Amino acid sequence: MHAHRAVLRHLLLAAAMLVPAARAPATERASAWQDVVLPEARQLDVTSRTTGHGYRIFVAAPAGPAPATGHPLLVVLDGNAAFPVAAFLARSAAARSEVTGHAPPVVVGIGYPGARDFDVPARKRDYTPGRPDAPATEGGAASFLDFIEQEVKPLVASRHSIDPQRQALFGHSFGGLFVLHALFSRPDSFSTFIASSPSIWWQDKLVLDGLPRYEKLDPARRPRVQISVGALEDAPRKGNYSPETLALIASRPMVPEARALARRLQQAPGTEGRVAFHELAGEDHGPAWLPAMTRGMQFFLEQPASP
Repeated sequence: MHAHRAVLRHLLLAAAMLVPAARAPATERASAWQDVVLPEARQLDVTSRTTGHGYRIFVAAPAGPAPATGHPLLVVLDGNAAFPVAAFLARSAAARSEVTGHAPPVVVGIGYPGARDFDVPARKRDYTPGRPDAPATEGGAASFLDFIEQEVKPLVASRHSIDPQRQALFGHSFGGLFVLHALFSRPDSFSTFIASSPSIWWQDKLVLDGLPRYEKLDPARRPRVQISVGALEDAPRKGNYSPETLALIASRPMVPEARALARRLQQAPGTEGRVAFHELAGEDHGPAWLPAMTRGMQFFLEQPASP
């Protein structure tokens, strides 16, 4: 009997050892929590002299000395959301620069004060081209481009050595529309234009009014262009879309417009290797900007050095 009890005690002890002990939660002190810090990054809220509106400027610069010609510059719109991603990609490029030979860029995000990733009214106001009779809530693309050229770039250049020949602009959706507006109206403002899912449909394709003027440029003056679009943007995955939303999506075709514009730009004389198009498999409109930015960063960094 005693032997049986001893065996039973050993079995119960062994079983208890197999049961994970309850772990006490980590000690939490209010003073132990800290704000998350993005490496090598700063931000500044400004009020534009040009537009009269407030903006949040984010800047991340590579560690170490600048190249002899200055750092490349990447400007990303919707900075509240896009800047951390672009800054990470730039740090990754810096870590591989000895292997690739690519100089990592200074990344500038242009966003808006506040905690929202996307300020919908502000981006509609700033990113859309408009006719003279456009309401104040839209059509401010020309003034916003002035703000970038006359205020943002000089502000960044006052703190960092910037290469004037290697500068890129990235935007998605209305931001992609703005990239095309800048490309057609001031093609010398950047050396690389990265338009992700551009809203070409805006105001009956108003942005394309500038295309014939752009096509008259000397081929040597034409910058590099990447256009991308999610393959599912016109046919989103099954979800809780209302009939009204599906009708709106159908009235604003994205894929054929982006594809047609890229083809037209690629067929222009002197553009061999300087116009890229990506139809992103499996991507719809919302998250398509992430692979578009990844490919856009690579496209920009591969820009041949100026003579």
